[in-house]
This record gives sequence, structure tokens and C-alpha cells, in this order.
Amino acid sequence: MLNQLIAGLGAALVLAGYFALQRRWLASEDRLYNALNFFGAALLTWVAVADRRWGFIVLEGAWALLSLPGMIRRATPRPPPAAV
Repeated sequence: MLNQLIAGLGAALVLAGYFALQRRWLASEDRLYNALNFFGAALLTWVAVADRRWGFIVLEGAWALLSLPGMIRRATPRPPPAAV
């Protein structure tokens, strides 16, 4: 039962990030977007490990690791828009 709750929370975090990206509330470079993906995928990886689901361990583990650099990278100021 607890694993189902953890999996549901993980899926909700990943889907929330994707939804916000599609609505253009977040950009793929935003830390929050990457944090939602990282923590969601990490929770799903945890459940996959507990269930010994190797395919999902690889998938969700890679998803979490690929989100990590975008979450921890230093904020770089965006250049001002070009004058027309």
C-alpha cells in the first residue's frame, strides 16, 4: 500500500512538471521543472527497486539522473531581448 502511494506521488510530480511545461508555465531549463522530474522519477525508481522491476529501474533511474544537472546548475542570467 505504501509503495502505491509513493508511486502515485512520483507520477504526479513528473506529470505536474510536464503539464506546466505544456502550458508554458515552466521552461525545460527551469530548476522547478527539473526538480519535479528528478524527485518524481526518484520516487518511481524507489518503488521499482522495491518491486525488482529492472526495466523501470533503468528508465526511472536514467530519468532522474538526466534531470539532476538542470536542477543543480547555476542560474545564468538570460540575455535581454534583442532590440528590433
